[in-house]
Amino acid sequence: MPATAQASPPSRAVVAVTRRLPAEAMSRLRGVELRLWDSDDPIPRKKLLTMVEGASGLLCLLTERIDADVFRAAGPSLRVVSNMAVGYDNIDVTEATRRGVLVTNTPGVLTETTADLTWALILAACRRVGEAIDFLRADRWTTWRPLELAGVDVHGAVLGVVGAGRIGQAVARRAAGFDMEVIYHSRTRKPGFERETAAKFPDGRGPSFRPRLADLLTEADIVTLHVPLTPETRHLIGDRELGLMKPTAVLVNTSRGPVVDEKALAEALARGRILAAGLDVYEREPLPPDSPLRRLPNVVLLPHVGSATVRTRTRMALLAVDNLLAALEGRRPPAPVNPEVLRC
Repeated sequence: MPATAQASPPSRAVVAVTRRLPAEAMSRLRGVELRLWDSDDPIPRKKLLTMVEGASGLLCLLTERIDADVFRAAGPSLRVVSNMAVGYDNIDVTEATRRGVLVTNTPGVLTETTADLTWALILAACRRVGEAIDFLRADRWTTWRPLELAGVDVHGAVLGVVGAGRIGQAVARRAAGFDMEVIYHSRTRKPGFERETAAKFPDGRGPSFRPRLADLLTEADIVTLHVPLTPETRHLIGDRELGLMKPTAVLVNTSRGPVVDEKALAEALARGRILAAGLDVYEREPLPPDSPLRRLPNVVLLPHVGSATVRTRTRMALLAVDNLLAALEGRRPPAPVNPEVLRC
């Protein structure tokens, strides 16, 4: 994480923080007038709109929708919105930029931890770990049978990485230990990444976005998603894309839930069009009780814990605070999302 000089923000700076943070991060906010939603649960919408009135800074989580209503409630005093997350699809960045409000995020500090969790899902889905745990706990294990709970091998498989940013590349690097072939899909080729991992870029079907993706989906044994949520990537994986995958293939998503059409995925899993899936993110979070995904044995479901280690979550909080304070002090923050605001 970039080193940030410790300084005091303007004495009258009012900062709204929408969740209780780790103690080390909270201690760095002693120099501001703090409005804190002192809870581990999300702040109610009405409380958020009240809390931001007249604030100079807002530190939020991805559970908060920061839109025009929030900016109006805050008024012209708001200078920075610091998001404690890599993704920032919860923030209307266009509106923030129009108002001259800086938006920041927390990239880098959670890369390796999220890559680890991605591999936990890959292994669990391929080797049917969740099913095996339930099988044992239900006292259904009576003897050894040749094909009982037989999954698919990870070693020697073809790993398809969709999105070759920091996390996607970290996931691909780990594939070397499993003697895997890596193919990837990205808006642009990554020569350095290709040299480091021997990853291949299937691009034989023309210049448009989805046809190149089709090459990867057809070839990969395991498809892992690491793209931001944008209008272009919403439902990037739908019925058509799932139909291109092998019936023995596994899909893993640790990016953002709406990248996958969950209805299409549930149908594909139920009908055996793909073998299994491992998910840490969902179109609606928390995952609704009536979601058909909950009833399927061949999907591993986690509650959005990709970055959930004590060390990483603390580093995320510290970077979010450093971003916030830097902006309030008139310094360039470590991780600006809309740096053009700094030039205004």
